[in-house]
Amino acid sequence: MPLTDVEIRRAKAKEKAYRMSDGGSLYLWVTPAGGKLWRWAYTHEGKEKLMAFGKYPDVPLALARERHAEARRLLAIGLDPMVQRKAAKNAEKIAAENSFETIAKLWFDHWRAEKSAQHVDATRRRMDANILPLLGARPITEIEAPELVTMVKMIEGRGAADLAKRAMQNVGQIFRYAIAHGYAKRNPASEIRPADVLRPTHKTNLARIDAKELPALLRSMEVYQGTHVTRLAMKLMALTFVRTSELIGAKWAEFDMEAARWDIPAARMKMRDPHIVPLASQAIEVLEMLRLLTGSSEWLFPGDPGQSGRIQGRTQRGGARVRLRQTHHQRTGAIEPFDRDQIRPARDD
Repeated sequence: MPLTDVEIRRAKAKEKAYRMSDGGSLYLWVTPAGGKLWRWAYTHEGKEKLMAFGKYPDVPLALARERHAEARRLLAIGLDPMVQRKAAKNAEKIAAENSFETIAKLWFDHWRAEKSAQHVDATRRRMDANILPLLGARPITEIEAPELVTMVKMIEGRGAADLAKRAMQNVGQIFRYAIAHGYAKRNPASEIRPADVLRPTHKTNLARIDAKELPALLRSMEVYQGTHVTRLAMKLMALTFVRTSELIGAKWAEFDMEAARWDIPAARMKMRDPHIVPLASQAIEVLEMLRLLTGSSEWLFPGDPGQSGRIQGRTQRGGARVRLRQTHHQRTGAIEPFDRDQIRPARDD
């Protein structure tokens, strides 16, 4: 007769192990130590075998019967249930080893070698916050294009369309790496374009000024109502034409006042090449004023009191929402000296 839960709970250990049959060669093996183990005896290709289904009560009676029924179905079509279970476990292991997150980390370690620290950090944060939570646990070979669409639309839904495009670009890079190293055979990211799933966005170019408008801009800097450090940061940018990230990451050790030059190390440059910025006399003057304010720090523009490191980019950008037109002077890294009278505040006539 089939077993009942009451019978199983009441079963006591004896001096020798014994079995309690449930039918169909499924039985509960009760050990002298009191363990209750599910077993199934079957024959495949003339060989007697014994398959375990777990321990009671972790595997209750109903679940043991489900596993028994599934194993019998496999046996009925000529498959060895134990071999199939082992193959399934191996497939799960391979899938875990070849998960999207695992391959993404391999790609990231390969990709980061020649990238700036800032670029590496931004990409890592993008992956951790936007890509891996949705795709990380999935076997990379099972990911399809609709899953990528879901990912980018979720990011777009937060109002970050540009971030969504970058995330899609990173996913495509990861799949290309996977294909090159034998982890995948196709790249679903190549089957769709951001324009296919993201709403069109109107791109607005940042404001720029002509050379004739430069004196007015410099006069505005002189009367800027923010902090002195931010005002000097804007003036130094206008005098050197470096990127915002290069300016706010500047350290005093990079400057040679006597030689009137600023040596930006390759690690901080976008193209990973060192950059020499000649310093005009006006730039030297700004630096000397800045030294009185921040000379005790490693950074030209340190963070606020209580914070470690440098000032945040949003602070400096918020002070000057203009982009100077790239001219010959920008390419050479300096501007021509100008008349001090040009930057004095205009007088009321």
